Amino acid sequence: MTIRRYLALGLGLCAGTLALAQEGLRLTATPTLNLPAPPVGSLRQADYIVAIVNSEPITHQELQTEVQRQLQQIAQQRQPRPDVASLQKQVLERLIQERVQLQWAREIGVRVDEKSLEQAEQMVARQNQIDLPELHRRLVADGISLERFRSQLREQLTLNRLRERELEPRLKVSELEIDQYLQEQSTLVDPASRLLQLAQILVAVPDEASDAQVATLKARADGLLARARAGEDFTALAREASDAQDRAAGGQLGLRPVGRYPQLFVDATAAVPVGQLAPVIRSGAGFHILKVLERRDPGLPDATVAQTRVRHILLRPGPQLSEAAAVEQLADFRRRILAGQADFAALARAHSQDGSAAQGGDLGWSTPGLFVPEFEQAMEALAPGQLGEPFTSRFGVHLIEVQERRSVAATQREQREAVRAQLRERKLAQAYPVWAQDLRGRAYVELREAPP
Repeated sequence: MTIRRYLALGLGLCAGTLALAQEGLRLTATPTLNLPAPPVGSLRQADYIVAIVNSEPITHQELQTEVQRQLQQIAQQRQPRPDVASLQKQVLERLIQERVQLQWAREIGVRVDEKSLEQAEQMVARQNQIDLPELHRRLVADGISLERFRSQLREQLTLNRLRERELEPRLKVSELEIDQYLQEQSTLVDPASRLLQLAQILVAVPDEASDAQVATLKARADGLLARARAGEDFTALAREASDAQDRAAGGQLGLRPVGRYPQLFVDATAAVPVGQLAPVIRSGAGFHILKVLERRDPGLPDATVAQTRVRHILLRPGPQLSEAAAVEQLADFRRRILAGQADFAALARAHSQDGSAAQGGDLGWSTPGLFVPEFEQAMEALAPGQLGEPFTSRFGVHLIEVQERRSVAATQREQREAVRAQLRERKLAQAYPVWAQDLRGRAYVELREAPP
């Protein structure tokens, strides 16, 4: 496995886009290629310079390594094989742009300190679901020195910081721009194409039911609605009491265009906010209790937001506790919890060094962006009920357990922030190529032919 593959697996990002991706943006102009290196025998043994970038060389071997990696990726994805000569030109241009940007970063003083490098290295290990010593062992086994790996990682972080610093002023999104985007989308959307997701509880009414039976069934439906409005879980209530075939799915009818719902359902829920319940309605099948789970217009962000409930134990390294000792202590806690020898909440109350200790480490329900990136990435890598490995953030060393996940209706502010992220990404896609080409145009680049 190559250095770039480790970086791609660990960071899960395009080259140099760590912080921007955490802001909801992606740079697509210079992707890290997620492929093994070509066999040594496939490269020419005699190396030579193919380009000079402000006195720094790019070698034929560097170029061919990247070309072979792209070709392997294309083959794995079963895409048509491109013209190799054209691909070489594209890859060489990308290498030139990266070299120019790294040189500019050095010139204006963009630096990556050791702490940031260590955190990124830990993230690579964590995203590969291994610890740092195991990552180092695998690198050595693959013939990659730790020094070389850290150098590549530092370059990626440097590129990221440079692009963030240079492009950030161009990515501001005003409230007026958000309003205009929302207005444009609302006029472009065909009402019939709007997406709606409902859940229902059906109290079936037999065809030959008497008035007394209908009244009894209506009272039953009203009682179920009252229970749902009082806070009972709608999914559990549907599984318990619904007469519909969708009861096993908690009554969920699926996200579908409005036109694919009965008009009775559409009319009954038209004024009902997401997450709320409509009054009981009557159809030929019986009495329906409807809950609006989601509304979405094509081109607009989701009307729901994913939330995670997580708890943690935090140890803060200091004079009396080294970081390595904190990691080992939390690893021991993890072993004891998994073996059933200790309770997470009890350990948190006894040992965690933050305000959540009194609640057994419970941090409550969180929305994306609430926690620092290193915490959030570790959290997102876990399934509900899963206990993670110890990891380090800027606040200390954590042991976390994801308890639950749910989708809730997004607030107006959350929806506007999602639109802001979309518009920032659009601006980035426009600004990055212009900036990169301008920087490249100010550099001295000499292309060289292969020696005879």
